[in-house]
Parts: sequence; structure tokens; C-alpha cells
Amino acid sequence: MGDVLEFFIRFWPNLLQGAGITLLLTVQGLAAGLLLGLLTALARVYGNRFWRGLAVGYVELFRGTPLLVQLFLIYYGLPGLGITLSREWSAFLALGLNSGAYQAEYLRGSILAIGNSQMMAGRAIGMSKWQTIWEIILPQALRLAIPAWANEPVSLLKSTAVVFLIAVPELMAQGKTIAARTYNPIGAYVTVAIIYLAIVYLLDAFLKWAEVRVKIPGFEAEGKKA
Repeated sequence: MGDVLEFFIRFWPNLLQGAGITLLLTVQGLAAGLLLGLLTALARVYGNRFWRGLAVGYVELFRGTPLLVQLFLIYYGLPGLGITLSREWSAFLALGLNSGAYQAEYLRGSILAIGNSQMMAGRAIGMSKWQTIWEIILPQALRLAIPAWANEPVSLLKSTAVVFLIAVPELMAQGKTIAARTYNPIGAYVTVAIIYLAIVYLLDAFLKWAEVRVKIPGFEAEGKKA
């Protein structure tokens, strides 16, 4: 335990910088994934055959292959096609595309849970299909998705550790550097693990608070009946 405290005191600027980059990657990946996931979920539920097929292909590809492979294909593979991205952009793209595939399934499930009755009610009062989706179905579906979706920020935050393999200086990369400088990998990586644990705990507590704040009273039962 003394080694861990020593690492915190001695290397806190490096650890703080790494934690900041890890959080930034998580937020960026979540935001990009939410946009991609929402569009993909809408395509799967309301799109025509072409868009449904495209959405299914995207989800299956990025959920069915390891994030590390996706990262390497983007960073090392795209230059072979004449597209060269910085390591930061490669990390952002890989995390966003991977997260989007998972978020699409959370959102698709919540949209389907709304049921057809609200679509029929919206159309009955003169709203168009897309007006009904954006103004009635999606606001409820996004709130309903939170309990399942809350796993994604925690999962993505831990997944950011793989980007140290392309030299992005996030928390895991800082731990590796500290381990090499001190010849004490156990102390360095235990310190990094404690920081990850603290961030995950705080993030999980915030998500539970948000879930309670936006919960739709009694809607669970209505969704099951619909």
C-alpha cells in the first residue's frame, strides 16, 4: 500500500493527465456512439430493407469483432488505402464506431418497448410518421433505455485502455511509462487500477442517480403490455 501512495504522490501530474485523456476519450466515444446508435436503431426499426440491412451489417461487424482489431485496422490499415489518421482520431473513431453498435441495440430495444399504440395515436391526430417518432416515441425511448444503456459508459471507459497500444497517452499508457521508469510494474499498475476503480464507482453512482431522476413512473408495465 505504501508503494501505491508513493506513486500517487510522485507521479500525480502524469496520472492526472492520463485520467483526463481517458475521460475525454470516453465522453467523445459515447457522444459519437450515441449519434450512430440512434441512427442505426431508427434504421432497423423504421427503415426500408436497404437501411435495415446496412444497420444490421454495421451492428454485427462491430459487435462481432474485437475492439483491438478495429483499432489496428483503422490506425494501421487505412493508410494502405491512402487515409492516414492521427492516433487520437484513430482512437476516437474506433471507440465511437464500437460503442455505436452496442448503443444501437439498447436504443432499438427501448423503441420497440414503446409499442405500436403510440405511433397509431400520433398518426390519428394528424402527425406524420417522423413527427411521431421525434416528438412522442424517442423522448420516452431515450429515458426508458437508461437502465440498460448505463452499462455502456462504464464498459467504454475500461475499453479505452487498449488505445495505449497506438501510443495515445491515456491512463494505461501513463501506467506503462511509470512502470518502465521505476522498474516496479506491480506498484504502477495497482495504482492505475485504483484510479480506474474510483472513476468507475463515481460514474456508476452518477448514472444510478440519473436513472432515478428520469424514470417514467409505471411505464415499465405499460411497455410490456404494448
